[in-house]
Amino acid sequence: MNLKKYLPILIICCCFTLQSFAQGYKMKTIVIDAGHGGFRSGAAGSYSLEKNVTLQVALKLGKKLEETFPHIKIVQTRRTDVDVDWYRRAEIANDLKADLFISIHCNSMPDDKVLVGKDKKGKPIYKYVKNKTTKGTETFVGAYRRINEMDAGIRENEEILKDKDYKKKGAYDPTDPEELIMLSLYKSLYRAKSLDLAQKIQKNYTEVNKRGNRGVKEQGLLILQRAAMPSVLTEIGFISNPDEEDYINSASGQEEIVNAIVDAIKQYKKEVEN
Repeated sequence: MNLKKYLPILIICCCFTLQSFAQGYKMKTIVIDAGHGGFRSGAAGSYSLEKNVTLQVALKLGKKLEETFPHIKIVQTRRTDVDVDWYRRAEIANDLKADLFISIHCNSMPDDKVLVGKDKKGKPIYKYVKNKTTKGTETFVGAYRRINEMDAGIRENEEILKDKDYKKKGAYDPTDPEELIMLSLYKSLYRAKSLDLAQKIQKNYTEVNKRGNRGVKEQGLLILQRAAMPSVLTEIGFISNPDEEDYINSASGQEEIVNAIVDAIKQYKKEVEN
């Protein structure tokens, strides 16, 4: 393994970690990422697209954070319906030395395969029925297991991996054991803080908003793996569920989601600054 190749990354990580524990540490910058955008529309509901819902929530979240924390710089990875390269999203946060990276997404379930009978030769006949019942919220932090073992990770990575140039854009090879080991060390410095924020967000979704709780999970999401700070990807609801699609598109639903995240950041901020 060529350790020299990774030395700059390790040095940067150590510097950020020491800064976090330094006396008088104050949060200065938060980056909000509206998932998907442009031709990458993400999941689709019966009448809405993930890229539009996430942008609405991200902009409202940014405004609320600016009102709540006037001394903290709030940066959006996108403010309009444009495609931002996946690697640039975390790069924006890294360049700004951000204290938090929060990515907003909507969940979706694939169609269910249902056995409806057999043909004349006895072979099973299936049809695909839309799964409209699965619901709830879940929040992810980065993990470094093999990508093919993680269904949720595969769904979020799908558009990225279709990009033939993703290896040329500074990405790691998710099949290279050496790179996985180094990136596991790299991210582990921020794992505890990411989990703490994720748990606070989920608690607010569940206890305050009375939403279904699918928990906090560690997954190999490429969008998180390059972020050199505590970072989470939060799935605000299932766009494939009619009730949740209405909720995440409504003004009241989006306000509840935003408040849950802002209150979690308040609690997190108080802890890390003390």
